[in-house]
Amino acid sequence: MNFLDNSAIISYKNKTSPQNLEIHPSVISRTKRVLDIIGALIGLIITIIIAIPIAIAIKLEDAGPVFYSQIRCGLYGKTFRIWKFRSMIVNADQQKHLVFNQAKGHIFKNENDPRITRVGRWLRRTSLDEFPQFWNVLKGEMSLVGTRPPTPDEVIQYQESHRQRLSVKPGITGEWQVRGRSRITDFEQIVSMDLKYQQKWSCFYDIYLILQTVAVVLARKGAY
Repeated sequence: MNFLDNSAIISYKNKTSPQNLEIHPSVISRTKRVLDIIGALIGLIITIIIAIPIAIAIKLEDAGPVFYSQIRCGLYGKTFRIWKFRSMIVNADQQKHLVFNQAKGHIFKNENDPRITRVGRWLRRTSLDEFPQFWNVLKGEMSLVGTRPPTPDEVIQYQESHRQRLSVKPGITGEWQVRGRSRITDFEQIVSMDLKYQQKWSCFYDIYLILQTVAVVLARKGAY
């Protein structure tokens, strides 16, 4: 991960503050929050059940930590620490500059990223690596459904048209997860999907996207 100058982060947060972004209805929806809490509790129960076999598999491949955390930007650009089951080698962030970025724009993707472990590749294809994020949902930092949570070094490069995607909470799933997952390599396409989600949003649409996500994950479509 590229660490940013504190003054740069503060400047960006000022631009994406509630005063500069219109409050989206999903942010103040009590029904959405109730759905998030119920979904997070169910997800955390599943996470506890699968954590032991996943931990054993990770440890058998290398001696690194089971969990991986990274700073991401959430609602209005506020930073938080996201959690996942580790799918890459130890110190993968420090080796990022050695890997070719196949994506276009302010995102990073490589279909054959050598930093991903064998266990990690399986975790990503099944989306099991994402399950610890239910803790972020329970804390209110994320939602079950929302926009893709970007890193600070991505958002610091945002143009005016990109900042609107930060007016809703980031989600474990969303339009990008249902429409292509890792196969979507154009940042502008992700932004377009995020903004369409904001336009279409309703609690019923969130439930629809959750059901669609389950179908896509079970079919193992679009992930690497």
